[in-house]
Amino acid sequence: MAEKVIPLADHRYAASVPRVPSMISAPVGLLGDTLGRPLRDLRISVTDRCNFRCGYCMPKEVFDKHYSFLPHSSLLSFEEIVRAARLFVAHGVRKIRLTGGEPLLRKNIEILIAMLSALRTPDGEPLDLTLTTNGSLLERKAQALKDAGLNRITVSLDALDDAIFRRMNDADFPVAEVLAGIAAAQATGLGPIKVNMVVKHGTNDDQIVPMARHFKGSGAVLRFIEYMDVGATNGWRMDEVLASAQVVARVNEALPIEPVAANLLGETAERWRYKDGSGEIGVISSVTKAFCGDCNRARLSTEGKLFLCLFANQGHDLRALLRGSYSDAQIAAAIALIWQGREDRYSELRASSAAPSGERRIEMHYIGG
Repeated sequence: MAEKVIPLADHRYAASVPRVPSMISAPVGLLGDTLGRPLRDLRISVTDRCNFRCGYCMPKEVFDKHYSFLPHSSLLSFEEIVRAARLFVAHGVRKIRLTGGEPLLRKNIEILIAMLSALRTPDGEPLDLTLTTNGSLLERKAQALKDAGLNRITVSLDALDDAIFRRMNDADFPVAEVLAGIAAAQATGLGPIKVNMVVKHGTNDDQIVPMARHFKGSGAVLRFIEYMDVGATNGWRMDEVLASAQVVARVNEALPIEPVAANLLGETAERWRYKDGSGEIGVISSVTKAFCGDCNRARLSTEGKLFLCLFANQGHDLRALLRGSYSDAQIAAAIALIWQGREDRYSELRASSAAPSGERRIEMHYIGG
């Protein structure tokens, strides 16, 4: 059988080599883009592979046995990842999130975590080091992750009902094993744990209240995420988006909640706490209520492409610099130029019907959520 040709594959290489300025200035711990947004959060994808086939991210009809994932030689090595991370930290990054694909599939991920946990900000503070996982391997790896220096963990879980969950992950994986992973992570102190539920209207929205009931009082923070138009393979339709306002209304009707102020500038989730004091939930309104205005996140792909927006269609090839004869000072200066020229605000433009069209965006599994 002939191997499929997947058009999206060339987007892994849709990147330009960053310009290295002739005049080099040392990082000062604060970078602003064209809209004045600082660089504070770096999300690093460590693998493009996943053992789930969720329809909104890696649908099985595209990512089947014929799909060609990146060869190991294309992936950034741990040393390259840490070198890049150190330069971003010098520019003001305070939080690093490891993503995928499924990051726990990356061999010896604990070693990378230990290397990153040794980094310090210019004022000597440790980083907020986090990881997002589907939870499938979490029960067996939680203690090693904690021991390596991971601070917190986020688990993706789209349903409590086992049949719905198996249907959504399309890998026949049982929800009980993810719940066991969450429990193991809590036992090791990897918290507060966040649980992310992508809500698709007509698919799993009947799980909103059961999920809220289950995690209420557990110490974990459940966050509901609007189904997003990331990439080109998930068949996104607006009628499958359930607005966060409706999610909040459903939860509030069953379990009264009230709004809470954000913890940090650039926080993606709006916070709501239970009126009885038994915890909180969050809603991420990525479609109906854009939060581009204070977005402070950059994303480094599995093979070292820097993307400035989750909905980007072009990246900047940092791997070319990391594997070239460039000094740390030169690469740091190139990163500064990239961020200072950033003007991305796709979600705001989508809301105003002015979003760019005709260009296929990068896939979520490649740069993480």
